[in-house]
Amino acid sequence: MKDLGLLHYFLGLQIDYQPQGLLVHQSKYISDLLRKTNMMDSKPCTTPCHPNQKLLKHGSPVFHDPGLYRSIVGALQYLTFTRPDIAYSVNQVCQFMHSPLESHFIAVKRILRYLRGSMTLGLCFKSGTLDIKAYSDADWAGDPNDRRSTTGFVVFLGCNPISWSSKKQHTVSRSSTEAEYRAMATTTAEVVWLQQLLQDLHLPCTDIPLLHCDNISAMALATNPVLHSKAKHIEIDCHFVRERVQQGSILLQFVSSAEQHADILTKGLCLPLFSTHCNNLMLGCSLHKLEGEC
Repeated sequence: MKDLGLLHYFLGLQIDYQPQGLLVHQSKYISDLLRKTNMMDSKPCTTPCHPNQKLLKHGSPVFHDPGLYRSIVGALQYLTFTRPDIAYSVNQVCQFMHSPLESHFIAVKRILRYLRGSMTLGLCFKSGTLDIKAYSDADWAGDPNDRRSTTGFVVFLGCNPISWSSKKQHTVSRSSTEAEYRAMATTTAEVVWLQQLLQDLHLPCTDIPLLHCDNISAMALATNPVLHSKAKHIEIDCHFVRERVQQGSILLQFVSSAEQHADILTKGLCLPLFSTHCNNLMLGCSLHKLEGEC
């Protein structure tokens, strides 16, 4: 066994030690990907996708090299480990791996152009409390191809984001309340798992976890059993969330849409709101470079 000193680079992840804490980023991985795709000299974009972007299964010629498409998108998936700001855009282009169109590859190139202008962004981790708070959101019927909704959530430990996801729901929701409630169930499952993980590490939470939601109807459904008779088609999710609320293992709290941090994981946003949510997710810039990095 050897003591190799402080960790600086591991599996594409770079760790910078700063006075306020740690910064984890993948700037070298991004530069290698941009060189591989001949996008190093491309014009940077300020956002990874157009506001309210929706990709279709038709309306554009078939992309000539599906293998290249899958290779780039697969590489972008690894980047979401430290870049929640591109999670929604990457989730969108991942849905067309089998038969990509030219329009889909244009969306991939926009993500690369965004990365070109934000290569040094990474997650800042600071010391603080061990309380858990989560933000849950859903874009109801947001996919024009099958009208399924997108679930987005981000979980914070103290002020640090430790888990996030942007994923299309498995079934079509008949109302925005149903879509939001399915997102709440997914987020609750993640919070419960993180609670158990912290207990196994002998790091108990100091407070009851908070789940923030911007849909009043979904919150009412989680606390009022009378309303459950109107939502038998989502009964499992209803019982799962409500049971945790009754046990006191999670608290629900309303949050305005403007302060919904998970919004960046469910839809394309305009620049001002996108920048605000990037700051909320503790994305900061690296000032150091590894040897051989541009």
